[in-house]
Amino acid sequence: MGRLVGESLKAHGRLYAVSIVAMIFVAVSTAGTAWIMEKIIDALTAPEDRRRIFLVAAGVVGLFSLKGAAAYVQAVFLARAGNRIVATQQDRLYRKLLGHGVAFFRGTESSDLLMRLTHGANSARQLIDILVTGFVRDALTLVGLITVMVIQQPVLSTISLIVGPIAILGVRLLLKRVREIMQAEMASLAEIIKVLQETSGGIEVIKVFGLEPRMAGRMSAAIKQVETRANAIARLQSITSPLMEVLAGVAIAAVVVVSAMNIGGGEPPTAGQLMSFVTALLMAYEPAKRLSRMRVTVETHMVGVSMMFELLDREELMPESPDAKTAEPGPGQIEMHNVTFGYRGNISVIKGMNLTFEASKSTALVGQSGGGKSTIFGLIMRFFDPDTGQVLIDGQDIRDITFASLRNKISYVGQNTFLFATTVMENLRCSDPDATDEQVIAAAEAANAHEFIMALPEQYDTQVGENGAFLSGGQKQRLAIARAILRQSEILLLDEATSALDTESEALVKTALQRLTRGKTTIVIAHRLSTVLKADKICVIHGGELIEEGSVDELLAREDGAFKRLFEQQFHNSDEETMTTDPLS
Repeated sequence: MGRLVGESLKAHGRLYAVSIVAMIFVAVSTAGTAWIMEKIIDALTAPEDRRRIFLVAAGVVGLFSLKGAAAYVQAVFLARAGNRIVATQQDRLYRKLLGHGVAFFRGTESSDLLMRLTHGANSARQLIDILVTGFVRDALTLVGLITVMVIQQPVLSTISLIVGPIAILGVRLLLKRVREIMQAEMASLAEIIKVLQETSGGIEVIKVFGLEPRMAGRMSAAIKQVETRANAIARLQSITSPLMEVLAGVAIAAVVVVSAMNIGGGEPPTAGQLMSFVTALLMAYEPAKRLSRMRVTVETHMVGVSMMFELLDREELMPESPDAKTAEPGPGQIEMHNVTFGYRGNISVIKGMNLTFEASKSTALVGQSGGGKSTIFGLIMRFFDPDTGQVLIDGQDIRDITFASLRNKISYVGQNTFLFATTVMENLRCSDPDATDEQVIAAAEAANAHEFIMALPEQYDTQVGENGAFLSGGQKQRLAIARAILRQSEILLLDEATSALDTESEALVKTALQRLTRGKTTIVIAHRLSTVLKADKICVIHGGELIEEGSVDELLAREDGAFKRLFEQQFHNSDEETMTTDPLS
């Protein structure tokens, strides 16, 4: 809480300063309202004094006008400061997320991130609003009204103020329970988001396997949990109201008895003094009730704020070196020296690998699924750092160069094409924001995408939908290839880049890629050997190790070689026994 208040007031102090000054005027004018009741009653008991009546009337108008103007200024500037906090915190959280590596996102559910980004920032705003209004407006208003009460009737004030400590004690007993309920409610809200995301992303699977009842059951259970806990929070927050009502009733009853019987002795109060005291007492009830409930409300928002700071404080698993330099120009030769890597630390996916991808030549990675081919791409793009060994580009350890200059040297087309929910043109241009329309169209033509783009309703200005939902798999793949072609970087990584294309489109794209990859360091992952037979070098990866490398002719010339077994399996053997045998075992 202290950290949030400190950061917020430092960043948005001017807005809060104006709001706080306005709150002070609201508090003073509220106390003045109770004080002026004495003047009103006294003026009404002496109607012959017209001047006094008009002065009192003018005072009432002035007092309420001041309160109204101050309340307006307070509300506007408090809202501006609150909106600024939400925007600032969400921007900080998102930039923090962008700073994390791929491993972070693979290990963190998107529903959890969404909760922290949205609910956490809003909780921060609500918490600051509660603290400022509670400690400034409500506290000062209560102090002002109590001052009026004490001035008018010291004895009666002492009796009525006994209720304060009792109310505080009652509220303290609720706080632990509130915290527990809110933590559980955050988990239920995250489950609702998760179910909705899974429904949107996996609707085909849900429909095919008839999972509608199961998904509806999951959503209903999560919604029911949120409803139950929200009701519990409302019940705990509302407990303060009957507590304060009873205590206030007791206090007012005691004041009535003491005042009527003149138990305190001394000169009886005038009608104006008594009315001023009673008015102040009744007006003090609302700010006192809000203050008594404030601790409960604060606890409901502290869970969201804690979630937000947990994300902001989480260390980046893939930090850029503070001494990182821009990558030196070069042809793009890649070397892996004694590289070992495992996603879970103790299970190595890559084992002591030594491999060179020669500059301006094409290299194919082949082998069984799960052998480590895609992991090699991840290490080259520095999605992960090796546990041991080095990955070099043009002789530079990629851990010593900036992320921006490293990624600028690389173009990538993966198995699962991702498209942004925007136009075709913007999806292509994201790889080179400065590219002209003519350059974008040329890249699309090279990837055999121009023809189908021109057949779309708005051609290059057509919206593709969420992750390209309005396009076929082959169309999405060709856009991804065009995007990589447009980047014109020294290194081109193709992970099953033609897997979603039909035979005719694949042939056209392969021809375009052969022409456009000349002079580039190209690495291709493919399970269909027909797509890599023209590579300058083929590397067979098995169990995280390089077991063979060479040209197609060299590998086929080896008796009982791993690549030869793969080749024969795909092009010659069709019997069931051979097809079910691991060719690399």
